Amino acid sequence: MNTKPDATRIAIFVVIAFAIAWAGGLAVFLTGGLTRSPILIPGTGVTLAVLILATVYMWAPAAAHVLTRLFTREGWRDLYLKPRWVDSWIYLCAAWFMPTLLTLAGATVFFLIFPDRYDATLRSATALLREMGTMAGRAVPMTASEFVAVQIASAAFLAPLINAIATFGEEFGWRAYLLPKLMAFGYRKAMVLMGIIWGVWHWPVIAMGHNYGTNYAGYPWAGMLAMIWFTFQLGILLGWMTLRCRTVWPAVFGHAAINGVAAAPILVYYGPATPLLGPAMTGIIAAVPMTILSMWLLWRPGGGLLDAAPEESTPVS
Repeated sequence: MNTKPDATRIAIFVVIAFAIAWAGGLAVFLTGGLTRSPILIPGTGVTLAVLILATVYMWAPAAAHVLTRLFTREGWRDLYLKPRWVDSWIYLCAAWFMPTLLTLAGATVFFLIFPDRYDATLRSATALLREMGTMAGRAVPMTASEFVAVQIASAAFLAPLINAIATFGEEFGWRAYLLPKLMAFGYRKAMVLMGIIWGVWHWPVIAMGHNYGTNYAGYPWAGMLAMIWFTFQLGILLGWMTLRCRTVWPAVFGHAAINGVAAAPILVYYGPATPLLGPAMTGIIAAVPMTILSMWLLWRPGGGLLDAAPEESTPVS
């Protein structure tokens, strides 16, 4: 790792990543926001906002990575693109399945604290099934319990692959470029800085209701701060795997898995909205299991990276 912070490249990267993403966020806001965005494909729920977020917003860090290297003539070494399947397979497996386990554990913690919010009758899932049947013109041939099981199984096994296209846009920027640059400040400071930058980058969409909605005390600032706490913790897990394996792919699949499963516990939730607390994994209480794991990785000696794979300087790796 570098021993002296490359402030110029860090600043250029951050400015580009924010400028592109926030321009996309402005476009979403001006075209109806997240709730009134024009539908592009009738009957699918694919809106202009979804398209902009999945392309312009989420790919802004990747664009910043490439453009920073071009503008500063940095070259193309240490791209963190080499899969390193043999050395990192166990971390890839963890990245693929651990988000589901952490989400279920977090939901368990939440419902133990708020048992009256657990809906054994699955009213939310039943309503969603009914809505899907109305859109399809016929009843969906499964029970609410089967629907919840299918959603969780799909999130665990398929979401990491399906969502990886979009999350690569973020991870090729955050974990493959910015985090190694921030490591010049030291492991723990790098993780804190990464979490803050990544969280603030989300602020425009959080203000429009992404993740937490708009109906909570302290809107939108409480949601913005909650997102920083969430990205700080998740950033430690994804960053630790990236640095240890010297490849971005565990972070790509781990991030994709989180995006697919984090909101699944809402299917068994009923009652007043508590988005800042849970049961979705972005809530502070529902994130407790992830908090425990991330804090352990943050404070263990050397971050557990002392025996990681040595840094290489091979081109386009």
